[in-house]
Amino acid sequence: MVTVPTAGLGLKPQHYAEAAACPAAGSTRGLWFEVHPENYMVEGGPRLFWLETIRDARPLSLHGVGLSLAGDERPDTEHLARFRRLIDRYEPFVVSEHLAWSRRGGVYHPDLLPIPRNGEMLSRVCANIEEAQEALGRRLLIENPTAYLALADHQWDEVDFLVEIAHRTGCGLLVDVNNVYVSAANMGLSAEAWIDRVPGAMVGEIHLAGHRPDPALGDALLIDSHDAPVAEPVWALHRRLIDRIGPRPTLIERDGDVPGFDDLLAEQGRAAAVLTDLEIAA
Repeated sequence: MVTVPTAGLGLKPQHYAEAAACPAAGSTRGLWFEVHPENYMVEGGPRLFWLETIRDARPLSLHGVGLSLAGDERPDTEHLARFRRLIDRYEPFVVSEHLAWSRRGGVYHPDLLPIPRNGEMLSRVCANIEEAQEALGRRLLIENPTAYLALADHQWDEVDFLVEIAHRTGCGLLVDVNNVYVSAANMGLSAEAWIDRVPGAMVGEIHLAGHRPDPALGDALLIDSHDAPVAEPVWALHRRLIDRIGPRPTLIERDGDVPGFDDLLAEQGRAAAVLTDLEIAA
């Protein structure tokens, strides 16, 4: 694979054929695709055929949603084994997960649930990340979560907490700029200050997505819905971050109300323009 990843898209089944046929030249030269490994932990069938086809043409990343790295149980060994088989088969250029918990007592919850940022949680998260990285044979990038309610037991600032995790485990950071914006709006904090403090050397990937006001509370509570175009304030934060730390692979996430492939390519092209313009200027 000779393509250098710039801006990517979350791969959706309805876009398999268009993704495979997308030319590897011009504005889409650096296009790459991200998938959730949990959707491909099968022994065979059309999903793996399409993933193989697209991986032959484009870089691929695996973005986990089921390791529950902040849970009070060790990572599931069978889940890690299935994840590792996908990594070995498709050789993604990035492997990532969330700073959240989603599993307890064998039950998976349909959300990425928040955690208190305290010493006990720091030790637990670091142990789980180290175990996962050893089992997967890869360095993980850890994504900052979205905040909707203030938790009472925070002892760490979020950026400091993420940095300490990276220092202790050797993991990197996946900065979800939309999560930064939504969390800051909901908590009454400064998204710009967050973006200006995260160490560039630790950032391996960036996510951009859309959000919506809560149906009942409106703009008093923003929801990380992934069902809308990237908002202009999020684009501005992305540019602010890239101007400071330099180009990083940037993903456009769209999981609900998914538009046509060409509409997603337009957003991908906007992100790629920021990255490539900065490379040319440098």
